[in-house]
Amino acid sequence: MAHSSAEQMRHWKGPVLFSYGFRPFFLFGALWAGGAMVLWILALSETINLPTRFDPVTWHAHAFLFGYLSAIIAGFLLTAVPNWTGRLPVVGWRLAGLFGIWAVGRAAVLFSAAMPVWSSIALDLLFPLTLAAVILREILVGKNWRNLIVLVLLAIFTLANLLFHLEAAHGAYAAQGMGFRLGVSAVILMIVVIGGRIVPSFTRNWLVREAHAARPASPMQRFDKAVLLVSVGAFLAWIAAPTMVLTGIGFCCFGCLHLVRLSRWKGQHTARDPLVLILHLAYGFTPLGALAVGAAILWPDVLSMAGALHLWLAGAIGGMTLAVMTRASLGHTGQPLHAGRGTVMIYGAIIAATLTRFLAGIWPMTVLYDVTGIFWCVAFFGFVGVYGPLLWRTKKAIRE
Repeated sequence: MAHSSAEQMRHWKGPVLFSYGFRPFFLFGALWAGGAMVLWILALSETINLPTRFDPVTWHAHAFLFGYLSAIIAGFLLTAVPNWTGRLPVVGWRLAGLFGIWAVGRAAVLFSAAMPVWSSIALDLLFPLTLAAVILREILVGKNWRNLIVLVLLAIFTLANLLFHLEAAHGAYAAQGMGFRLGVSAVILMIVVIGGRIVPSFTRNWLVREAHAARPASPMQRFDKAVLLVSVGAFLAWIAAPTMVLTGIGFCCFGCLHLVRLSRWKGQHTARDPLVLILHLAYGFTPLGALAVGAAILWPDVLSMAGALHLWLAGAIGGMTLAVMTRASLGHTGQPLHAGRGTVMIYGAIIAATLTRFLAGIWPMTVLYDVTGIFWCVAFFGFVGVYGPLLWRTKKAIRE
């Protein structure tokens, strides 16, 4: 019987892919992000008809927010929770089964036009519910009460997915509905909570290693807690009243406070290490997105809401997930924490995709949408190309 994470992974004789939670979910999550973008572009150009009951834009929103993100959240939690609780990770056929449930959910939504409505909804929701049950058990048995907030946000994210399906089933435009807003809110709050721990922590470690005098503020001080409360209030207002002037003002306050929070983490000193710098840049899209969403509410004729939201969707969420995926893939496979050319390309592509999509919200030119899609695919297929060999096989040097 294995008594440590390392021993448990060594005892697993099956595919290396299922030796740790981050491997299948990061690899196939990235494949899904890139592949779903290709399918959506083909659907918009009327080259193909998607066999889903969602319209193309609604399917695109769901495929990223609840398809891609659920995989990355799973990969992160199944890797982080053993460190938080001191318990053994989920590996082997249990992990393979969990991954299979995620894959079935993606197929169920994509081919939902040929299925009863409730069957596709049930198959999609089965994965986050199963994941939540696994994480809840680990937190309770490990008595790791501090991280229950992450489970609460995961439960809200799952509820948002259900609302998204219900709105779509009743003929509403779910890509702009309450379920979508609730899901985005839950994920940005995950970045606020988890990013508020890891960004200053990794920054401090790097500054100490470089013998730099600067030090980031410690995480979750009184100021951080106040910022978190303001953030929750702004999101609640957005979920309930997305076009209200006070909601726009609330997001402007949210953005300013998070810019101050980010400045306290000394990211300006980390330019020589892309692995650390990208954490600051990705988190920076959280306040920038809030300011943009606030501006889109207050001045809708100047900036489209879709363009503003992509500062969160592509920048904060896409950027932060890629930042975590690259660092975790290197660290947990014994590679040096060094960003080579391929990794820098991935970071550059996701930032470029974010900026071009934001600009398309101001100047809606077809070329900007096309360029955004290209940069997005470069980022996620680039992750598969650079990190795939590392995740699929053991003791394999990363390709640059």
